[in-house]
Amino acid sequence: MLKQRTLKALSRAVGVGLHSGQRVELTLRPAAPDTGIVFRRVDLPEPVDIPVSATAVTDTRLASTLSNGNAKVHTVEHLMSACAGLGIDNLYVDITAEEVPILDGSAASFVYLLQSAGIELQNAPKRFLRLLKPVEVRQGEGANEKWARLEPFHGYKLSFEIDFDHPAVDSTGQRVMFDMSEQSYSRDIARARTFGFTKDVEMMRANGLALGGGLDNAIVMDDYKVLNVGGLRYDDEFVKHKILDAMGDLYVVGKPLLASYSAFRSGHGLNNLLLRELLAHPDAWDIVTFDNEKLAPKGFAQPARAW
Repeated sequence: MLKQRTLKALSRAVGVGLHSGQRVELTLRPAAPDTGIVFRRVDLPEPVDIPVSATAVTDTRLASTLSNGNAKVHTVEHLMSACAGLGIDNLYVDITAEEVPILDGSAASFVYLLQSAGIELQNAPKRFLRLLKPVEVRQGEGANEKWARLEPFHGYKLSFEIDFDHPAVDSTGQRVMFDMSEQSYSRDIARARTFGFTKDVEMMRANGLALGGGLDNAIVMDDYKVLNVGGLRYDDEFVKHKILDAMGDLYVVGKPLLASYSAFRSGHGLNNLLLRELLAHPDAWDIVTFDNEKLAPKGFAQPARAW
């Protein structure tokens, strides 16, 4: 049986929120089978649980925000991406503020935290959401067109194309495909950092956003070049970060996908619309388990690989 996964022990980190600039403590805790991933605001007078789901996403401007109506948690996508990449099914995420810490701007620190705690197999079948029919969402026309699509596939692969009119981005790869069965999330995707432009950062800060952002947790560009002293971590780091984000955005559906995802200029908002479109068509998907691990897609049965 292909089993669900949680952590063996606690794992903790302290950081700042990308947009709030607030100090936040993060504690990752094991959870029982079929719990899913649950964020817990422990800074409130009474702790409030915010279970992850596609319909719990209430804001997708600049990041993905989850809410249960009483409390919110912002910028969940990098941690959710790490959970997707390592196959974590059940987890409690205690935080002491309303935004997940940005750490180094990628998912690498979250991968480290999860692997440091150890990954434990649980005596319950891992449940996958399997695509049966293609589902697609589109917005805009011409130069403003963007789209995202899910199609049936025995595994999980993602392809993404970006389109930025900027010298530093144009000189890198703008299209990438990542297959969970053939490549390593930790090595090939997790280290890609979020990115932004100095003019946008200045505007966001004037509006009380990006208060915790800087060269230590983002790729920052002026009108011509990357300003970070060390340059890029991957030749195609920009588009790889979009894959990283998409994996986190899609994992809020609550189960790992058996699907092929492809997108052009998509973002948090369109990714969530894609999930809602999927859920609105029950004939487009089903839930499957694998009593025989050998029948599962390659790459899903093995323990999460290190770097």
